[in-house]
Parts: sequence; structure tokens; C-alpha cells
Amino acid sequence: MTYKVIMDTDPGIDDAAALTMALNDANIDLQLITAVAGNVTVDKTTKNALTIDNFYGKHVPVAGGAKAPLIKEFEDAARIHGASGMAGYDFPEPTDQALEKSAVEALHDAIMASDEKIILVPTGSYTNIALLFTEYPEVKDRIERIIAMGGSLGHGNMTSAAEFNVFTDPHAAQIMYQSGVPIVMVGLDVTMKALITDETLQTIDKMGRAGHMLHEIISHDFDHSDAGTAVHDANTIFYLLHPEAYTTKDYWIDVITEGPANGETVADVRAAYHDGKTNASVCVDVDAAAFNQWFIDELKEISAHE
Repeated sequence: MTYKVIMDTDPGIDDAAALTMALNDANIDLQLITAVAGNVTVDKTTKNALTIDNFYGKHVPVAGGAKAPLIKEFEDAARIHGASGMAGYDFPEPTDQALEKSAVEALHDAIMASDEKIILVPTGSYTNIALLFTEYPEVKDRIERIIAMGGSLGHGNMTSAAEFNVFTDPHAAQIMYQSGVPIVMVGLDVTMKALITDETLQTIDKMGRAGHMLHEIISHDFDHSDAGTAVHDANTIFYLLHPEAYTTKDYWIDVITEGPANGETVADVRAAYHDGKTNASVCVDVDAAAFNQWFIDELKEISAHE
């Protein structure tokens, strides 16, 4: 089965890993990459998306998007990903240029032109998506589902309550969760379990140019512990291809947009406040060993065609 996918992203080390899989897996037809301010500024995330695209000799269209959140002040994560967003590897300059149209226009055009529904995979803040849904609500019926990295059911990595992607633009997250489009929330509940182990890192380092590149940048990711490195965004692609590796629960998700819990994703766990309705399928557990094996298998396949 082939999935028609658009990625909205803010590369970012873990975004680079997700893009690697999406660009190279034979079961994914990647239609478009849009960039947003998040891990670093949007000029850098756009360049980084082009860089990964060209690194693999692909020419998937790339469009730059929102420079800042809808309302709150922008706060990046360069402390984790380095000043460029993809520290640790000396990438060649991309040869392609970003589209002249904005991310929102490119998203609209690609979704409406597709002969089948699109799977939208956001791995950064959701600003581009919120703007798209606000300006072009007709696209919602043309989206099969959203597989979104972000959020959690009770702990954060930006604050004690908020995960980074949602914290970056909580107002955009609230618009997305209220859109009516089916959403899979791939949050910290699973991405902090599906860690890339040091053994996996050493294995992929021997797998050609792509494996070495990912080894180098993941090794520079400060989201690391003795258990391994959190490569959060790659979980979206693993879920797309292997949903059986995840345990999910359906909840209504609200997003806090002010105060000390700003950016928290709150699940109606008792189904007490939304007449029993749900708006997201939330990943609550993952087969971490299967994630590591998949990561190795993907790199093995890529290296075989280098």
C-alpha cells in the first residue's frame, strides 16, 4: 500500500530522521514538504528541509511557512538542535530552491489537486496547519488524517506541563484539534519510550552515507540519556507504516493557551465534558525494540541503493 503524504516540519535533528524515512520508503509517496518556525527560525528550517531532500537526490517541492506563532512570542530549541538546527554533519548546500508560494498556498494547492485524500504529518508547531484550516476550510474534507508529533498526557519537555511543538504555538494546536479532521497524537508518552539506543546508533553508522549522517546528527542531539536518544518525529512515520506497534486510546484533547500550563494537552479521560465525543487517537505505548529494528531496517534498505 502506498500512502500519499505531506510533511509539515521544522528540521531539527529528529525531523531530519523522519524526513529520511518519508523520502526513501517505497510505501510513502511524499507530495510536499512545508517548513515552519520551531526548532530554529523558518529560514533555517526551510533550508534544512531542502538540504535533506537534496541529500537523497530527491526533488520533492519545499515551501517555507510561518515565521512566528499565531499569538505568543517565538521561542526556538537551538539549545537542543544546534544553531543551524542540524548540528553534527557538514551538509552540502542544497541545489533546489523553495517554492515562491507560501506553505499555506502550497498545502492548499497540493491537497486540492490530489486524486486521493492526503495524510498530513506535522512534526513541528502547527502554525501552518492552523492558518490553512482558517483560510481554506475546504481542505479538511480532502485530508484522510493527521499524524501529529506533539503533546502528552501529563508531562512536558518544554515546561512541566507542555511538550515543545504544542507549547511553541498552543493557539494553532487548539485550532487543529478542533478542526474535525481525524488526528493521531504521537506525543511524549511514546516518543520518550521509543529511544534510539546507542547500539542502534553504532549499527547505523556502518550503513552508508545516510546511516553515517544520521549517526552524526543524532549523536549531537542533547535529548539523550543512558537509555538512548529521543528521535521524537520519526515515530510519526513508524506509526504510519506500523500502527500495530502502538497502543492507542481515543480522547477529547483540549489545549491550554494561557497561564502556567500554557501548551498543555488535556485529555478528557473520564469522557465527562464533551458528551462522550473524542477528537484524537492518542498513542500511549509503543514497542521500542520494534522501533529500533525498523530504524535499522530502513537504513539498511537506503544504503543498499546508495
